[in-house]
Amino acid sequence: MRVNAMSPSTDRRPFGGRRRTLIAGTLGALGLIAAMASPLPANAAESTLGAAAAQSGRYFGTAIASGRLGDSAYTTIAAREFNMVTAENEMKIDATEPNRGQFNFSQGDRVYNWAVQNGKRVRGHTLAWHAQQPGWMQSLSGSSLRQAMIDHINGVMSHYRGKIYSWDVVNEAFADGNSGGRRDSNLQRTGNDWIEVAFRTARNADSSAKLCYNDYNIENWSWAKTQGVYNMVRDFKQRGVPIDCVGFQSHFNSGSPYNSNFRTTLQSFAALGVDVQITELDIQGASPTTYAAVVNDCLAVPRCNGITVWGVRDQDSWRSGDTPLLFSGSNKKPAYTAVLNALNGGTSTTPPPGDGGDEGTIKGVASGRCVDVPNASTSDGTAVNLWDCNGNSNQQWTLTSAGELRVYGNKCLDAGGSSNGAVIQIYSCWGGDNQKWNVNSNGTITGVQSGLCLDAVGQGTGNGTRLQLYSCWGGDNQKWTYTS
Repeated sequence: MRVNAMSPSTDRRPFGGRRRTLIAGTLGALGLIAAMASPLPANAAESTLGAAAAQSGRYFGTAIASGRLGDSAYTTIAAREFNMVTAENEMKIDATEPNRGQFNFSQGDRVYNWAVQNGKRVRGHTLAWHAQQPGWMQSLSGSSLRQAMIDHINGVMSHYRGKIYSWDVVNEAFADGNSGGRRDSNLQRTGNDWIEVAFRTARNADSSAKLCYNDYNIENWSWAKTQGVYNMVRDFKQRGVPIDCVGFQSHFNSGSPYNSNFRTTLQSFAALGVDVQITELDIQGASPTTYAAVVNDCLAVPRCNGITVWGVRDQDSWRSGDTPLLFSGSNKKPAYTAVLNALNGGTSTTPPPGDGGDEGTIKGVASGRCVDVPNASTSDGTAVNLWDCNGNSNQQWTLTSAGELRVYGNKCLDAGGSSNGAVIQIYSCWGGDNQKWNVNSNGTITGVQSGLCLDAVGQGTGNGTRLQLYSCWGGDNQKWTYTS
């Protein structure tokens, strides 16, 4: 449908009240945890899109192009307004593997690093797609192409392991029109199981990232293409194929207009047990009414993690002639105000750990004991351990928007290395990736630098058990809950 359009998902807010939840989502960019909705307090009104979305545990993101990061007007808006980033083209197949087996992450890393340095999470886009394949991949077929797809997924996800909130694993695999069937692509011709293989490969490559199927023209519940994707997702969930989310590109225009049954679509997919994400939103003419309706549809579905608009300003859009975005130059358009008002008046899901809000304890699932700084030490290099929960300040951790776990306000949970057995200690916060953590939907906490799990040494459960980094294997000694 286009060359430069692809996809996004969730946010964080301060802890509130007394609640106990399994830590889920991504720390420093935390995701939706629960599905209980309650009204926002009347005074909860934020002045930026990302902060307003975060009130309900969601994100509001944008697509970023590396070539525009030198434009200060562009980066000023992007840094201020959004809290999720999708690389517009820089993580696609032709950009990341221009020659077979030779990966190039320079531009993808440029977008990723800008996002992280500005306190934002990142969606990965995209791993398996019939378009924007490099010439060497286009020349392959059959088993050779299938293996190339597998190798590509492994290569890219290995590079970004533990760093990406969600991946668009497969993109645009269904045909337009009324068939409800698959697109006739070179990947489809490798065998009808290629999508399943892509998702299973992705899960093995990075257990911490949400795995999404992403497509356009699947927003209207009555359309055959929508039903085709729905049937695939239902089948995958029934058979245990690892799919976590569905991305709805939402390029609304005169040929594919917004329909009020979009909410039914989101609810129906969510009922299958997957998250839903609006991944590439742009609306021809930027109707404030339509933008607000889309936001309200997401807010009405607890499993709708968030919304990404496909570009910052009209001039940055792949559909610039349609003026489809929220900014014209540096000016906020009426659609911006409509979106902000909708986000500020939305519903709230039970919030995840957040940006310097309430403190809480981190408790081991296996042990029932808390992450503890021995003897309430404040010295850099003090190794943390498990200890009976007592509510004291040396067991009170704050999760920040930068992805840090802070104790005493100025000391960070710090990995003293990046390999198995590396000690977990406290250290003065300085912003390094060894002090940033991803909190995952399966209850694990992984280091941004290492991709390894926070682990109770020797599967220990007793007082004094030290913590370390270790390869994630699914044990309860690597799972944690947060109690505020």
